Amino acid sequence: MEKRLSFLASMLKKAEYVHVVTHIDADGLTAGSIAVKTLQRMNTSYSIEFVKQLDHFVIDRLKKEHFELVWFTDLGSSIVEDPSISFSYLVTDHHACNINDQNVPYHFNPHLFHLDGSWELSGSGSAFLLSQTIDKKNRDLAALAIVGACGDLQDRKHRKLMSKNRDILELGIQAGVLKAKMDIQFFGRETRPVYKMLQFANDPVLPGITGRESAAREFLDALAIPLKDGDQWRNWIHYSAEERKKVISQLVKLLLSKGFGYDLTSRLVGEVYELATEPIATELHDAKEYATLLNSTARYGEFEVGLQVCLGDRGEYLKKARSLLRGHRHNLVEGLQLAKEEGIIQMDYVQYFHAGTGIRDTIVGIIANMLLNDEETRNDLPLIGFAKKAQGEIKASARATQFLVSKGLDLSIVIREAAESVHGIGGGHNIAAGATIPEGKEEEFLEKFEEKVKEQLSP
Repeated sequence: MEKRLSFLASMLKKAEYVHVVTHIDADGLTAGSIAVKTLQRMNTSYSIEFVKQLDHFVIDRLKKEHFELVWFTDLGSSIVEDPSISFSYLVTDHHACNINDQNVPYHFNPHLFHLDGSWELSGSGSAFLLSQTIDKKNRDLAALAIVGACGDLQDRKHRKLMSKNRDILELGIQAGVLKAKMDIQFFGRETRPVYKMLQFANDPVLPGITGRESAAREFLDALAIPLKDGDQWRNWIHYSAEERKKVISQLVKLLLSKGFGYDLTSRLVGEVYELATEPIATELHDAKEYATLLNSTARYGEFEVGLQVCLGDRGEYLKKARSLLRGHRHNLVEGLQLAKEEGIIQMDYVQYFHAGTGIRDTIVGIIANMLLNDEETRNDLPLIGFAKKAQGEIKASARATQFLVSKGLDLSIVIREAAESVHGIGGGHNIAAGATIPEGKEEEFLEKFEEKVKEQLSP
């Protein structure tokens, strides 16, 4: 890995102008920001663009634009085998790829080194490893890499970051930009009133509380924990150690009394990551909340807003990002409701919903993940969310549980082969993957998808 990174570092040091191409999610945004920050510190001229997917339209355009060097971050592994590409480029990615690319010197991907890109190293982590190979002073960018990893749910499998992600975390702690601690793992520790945090809890679902605001308030009232401090709602970050212990203990009792086993109950608590230089009780202090803030920018076409926040803007762009975040949350609530109303259709080996134009194609994967963690949804089948793209194509976002992956499911293979069978493109990770397919081919796609899932999960 070090040898490969050193070669890529030499490519970047020789270049006078670098064009960065990155993905539109939190991991892609932080990866692109790490690339930009690295180039700024090298005094190298650069430009950056954000793309939903690396299709032939993007590649054909790049061929005509004649950049000296293109740096693909959080995507690019799918084009390494393309002999038609005439421009100079390098790739720092983490999505499933062809292991035969091991000897391609301009391709850095954890899978090439027998690591799993779904939990051992993110796209932003790959970009960071190259950045700190160029200059050890770039280790402060570890904070962005951890935000990207958390946005990519890389901590989900073990309830903490592991492997190369952990090495990056340690570098960030040493650089004074990161902190790690054990705590409740529900989203909203920093910015949501605690009753809201419990109301929207979904991993694990809290029986009788999740989805019920009044029940969440009653739960806290029964523990004699005040909801407010004066006129101000109290967030988890404001709770004393004793209050936190009391809530967690009661939640454990609740889950056990409802028949939840040790594995699910233990998911209440895990490692959380804080950005040491950011103010507490803000979206920027918690890595997961920071990632959600970024998702609310680039996924809605506001790439520059997310980029500037990552690069340090705490004025105009941060204000705009927070406004976009409010809209993003509203869209997620509406999207979840729409998907439930449309209904999830169950087949033998897969379940799916079709949102049409009711849910943006850029957030249908988030909705699918939220639904899979909903107590009303079966979690022993992978879930696909379909949404219509602006060009008339269909986006398919597939999500699975860690349990299914442990049984042999690999969505990256399943979705790629299913998409190719209908002249589409797909890829991703074993637990989360996506595809773009022609409109009207959903049924054919589902048949192939189910066939491949059956192959993988059959004894």
